[in-house]
Amino acid sequence: MNAAGQPLLVLTDSAALWNHWQRLHLFGWLPQHGRRAEDWAAWRQQGRRWVVLDAGLPGLSGWARRGGTPYFEGLQVLVLSAHPNDEEGHHALQQGASGYAHALTPPEELDRILQTIAQGAIWTGRSLLQRLLRDVGDRLPPPPAAQADAAWAAGLTPRERAVAELAALGKSNADIALALDITERTVRAHLSATFEKLGVADRLLLALRVHGIAH
Repeated sequence: MNAAGQPLLVLTDSAALWNHWQRLHLFGWLPQHGRRAEDWAAWRQQGRRWVVLDAGLPGLSGWARRGGTPYFEGLQVLVLSAHPNDEEGHHALQQGASGYAHALTPPEELDRILQTIAQGAIWTGRSLLQRLLRDVGDRLPPPPAAQADAAWAAGLTPRERAVAELAALGKSNADIALALDITERTVRAHLSATFEKLGVADRLLLALRVHGIAH
């Protein structure tokens, strides 16, 4: 699925960021500039789904509140921050954002991020991803992966399963390679094959599958 050609609300009051982000039109997107909470509300009422949000935008503080209904529910929101940090990124994803990245990410990379989100994946930096995976491992019951006949692993090779179990615990490719005495290239190959076999788009969805709370 190529999501380019979709209307895209670019929500920022910074002229510099708008000039940077509106270059997504070069990749087929249709950016529209929004500056206020009213523009966000109007976008929702029009049934539009795609939003690039400046994390520092004044007047749209609702998404930053703790608790309550996820603020971005039903939308595809990429939150971009001039000063990204794991705490803010973690909260953005809790609020239903589909991705979190640096505000000055090049437009070609932003397009790749948006296309990845369109495939059903979540986009984060490496350290935030590892934090989220550790949270999954810490907060959920022991995964059924420990069972010899775990249904989620049907169709995987023993090595693919071993890689998946470690990835679901937040281990990096380097950590997995060291633990299994294989190369990082082999780890990437096993993960790619596992994603395809299980029909998942990223490590977060893989972790949920391994822990038995997604099918």
